[in-house]
Amino acid sequence: MDPIRDVAALRQMLAGLEAERLPGVDQYFSLGAAGPEAGGVRLARGALHEVQAVANADMPAATGFVLALAQRARPGGAGEGRPLVWVRQDMAEVEFGRLDAPGFAALGLDPARLLLVRARDGAEVLRAAGDAVRCAGLGGLLIEIWGTPKALDLTATRRLGLRASSSGVTSFLLHAAAQPAPTAVATRWRVAPAASLPLEGDAPGAPAFRATLLRHRGGEGGRPVEGGDWTLEWDHEACTFRDLDPLSRAVVPVPAGRPDRAAAPEARRGDVLALRRAG
Repeated sequence: MDPIRDVAALRQMLAGLEAERLPGVDQYFSLGAAGPEAGGVRLARGALHEVQAVANADMPAATGFVLALAQRARPGGAGEGRPLVWVRQDMAEVEFGRLDAPGFAALGLDPARLLLVRARDGAEVLRAAGDAVRCAGLGGLLIEIWGTPKALDLTATRRLGLRASSSGVTSFLLHAAAQPAPTAVATRWRVAPAASLPLEGDAPGAPAFRATLLRHRGGEGGRPVEGGDWTLEWDHEACTFRDLDPLSRAVVPVPAGRPDRAAAPEARRGDVLALRRAG
C-alpha cells in the first residue's frame, strides 16, 4: 500500500468528476500576469477565496482587486451574462460609501449585471451568502463583511466552500484584516494599493495593486504552490492583470488639503530665504 500514490489517484479521480460536472469549462483560472503564472498560481472555480485589505484604508483597493478576480473567474470571461451577487454588510457602506456604477464600468464590469444584497450584521451576511451560493446560475458571489465577527469561523467558511463546490459558483470573501482569524478558504490574498503608471498628459493610470498570496491549497492538479508578492495592473479592456515594475524610488504622498511644500515659492531651488534669529 502506497499512501502517496493512493492520494494522487484520488486527486485525479476527483479532478475528473469536477470536469464532468461542468463540461467544457476549465476548473481553474489565472490572473493573466506573467509573474503569478510563473509561480504556478491557478485559482479554482467553484471555491471560496479570501481577499483581505492590509488596513481599513486599503479596502477600496481590495475591492477593486476582488472585482477583477471575479471577472477572471467567470467561465465565459467578462462578456459572460450571468449576474454577480454582492452581499454587503450595512456597516461597510457607512465606512466606505455606496457602490458606484461608473466605478464598476471603469473596471470593465457592467453594473446592470450586479445584484446587491444588504445585510445588517455579519451573521445575516453569512446566511444570505449561504443561500446565494447555492444558485448555480450566478456568475460569481462577493461577500463583504465588516471586521471579524464570531460567526465568521472555520465551520461557516467550510460550509460556504462546500456549497460553492457543489454549485460551481466561485465566491470571494472580502474584509479588512482587523483581527486574523482561521478560515477554510482555497486562497487568501492581502492587498494594498500601488502607484500606477501615469498615462499621456500625466493622466491617472490603470488601477494598480500590491497583492500578496498568503495561502494556496494547491494549484492545478493539486500541486503545492508557494506564496508570492506581486505588483499588478488591471487592464479592464483585456480583462487581465499585467505585471507592473516597481518604482525606482519611494513615493511620498502629499496630504490632501495641505499645500505641496515642494511647489511652494519659498522652497524653490536657488531662492534666498530670510531666517528668523533664534537667540
